[in-house]
Amino acid sequence: KVAPEVAKGFTLNHCMLRIKDPKIALDFYTRIMGMVVLRKLDFPEMKFSLYFLAKPDPQNPAPEDIADRTEWTFNQKSILELTHNWGSEEQADFHYHDGNAQPQGFGHICFSVPDLDAAIAWFDQNQVVYVKRPDQGKMKDVAFIKDPDGYWIEIVEAKRLRQIGRT
Repeated sequence: KVAPEVAKGFTLNHCMLRIKDPKIALDFYTRIMGMVVLRKLDFPEMKFSLYFLAKPDPQNPAPEDIADRTEWTFNQKSILELTHNWGSEEQADFHYHDGNAQPQGFGHICFSVPDLDAAIAWFDQNQVVYVKRPDQGKMKDVAFIKDPDGYWIEIVEAKRLRQIGRT
């Protein structure tokens, strides 16, 4: 079915996850997952910060001018927005609902990797927590890991999923 004319230019720009501690979350998403921070926005009057992360296209680098960079950020695809409400990192028992505990809601985000075995070795080397390894359960060649806030991240290698859903 063809999209209505008015919706043809719509692009999914970002998804947002709330984080407890930006130092820990940013280390995970930059060092482990290879993303870069495109833009950080602070809102002191409301006591929160937004971090926009992605794997930018080297052919389309971020502009230096702050207004141009903000506009550029909101024109990208596949951005992860991490929202930090100031002070949550200082509360020992603080955590966000991951969407997978009851009552369920949000489920996961997904990263496609070029080599699932290499990704699993990298995650193991960095003591990443698993929900499911690729050889576990009925759905083989799909892994689920957790980020520092407990959100689930599906890990797939597209080539290995060619037959998925076929009987």
